[in-house]
Amino acid sequence: MYYILQWSWGIIQNVVGFCVFLSNIRWRHFRYNGAVVTVWGSRRGSMGLGMFIFISESAMNGERRGFTLTHEYGHTIQSIILEPLFLPVIGLPSLLWAGLPVFRKYRERRSVSYYWLYTERWANFLGERTVKARQKNGGTNGERG
Repeated sequence: MYYILQWSWGIIQNVVGFCVFLSNIRWRHFRYNGAVVTVWGSRRGSMGLGMFIFISESAMNGERRGFTLTHEYGHTIQSIILEPLFLPVIGLPSLLWAGLPVFRKYRERRSVSYYWLYTERWANFLGERTVKARQKNGGTNGERG
């Protein structure tokens, strides 16, 4: 069902995600709960686009690896729920919150977590819920690579 929803209702993010995937084909890839994960250069951040997750080497090798994978998987679920509104409702605000210096300074000054923004809190919630449900129903996280 995940694939059917991603490639029908979530087609826009998946086409964009697939293009990013192809442009990063040289990096390591594996599957996680049906999503395709690309571990790319450590200077890049992490993001989810459709059923494609792009995670930095530093996040993949760090102690928060499972958290980051689950969080980015939550963005893949947001894609299914919101398509075609994902990019304006989640993608753009998330990108601006992560990348604009004014927001980075705001988070530092106010000691605000990156995950405070609604896009990120909701991704955490959806990722945790979905991964736990899969594990409870006898599934694994599907991580192979």
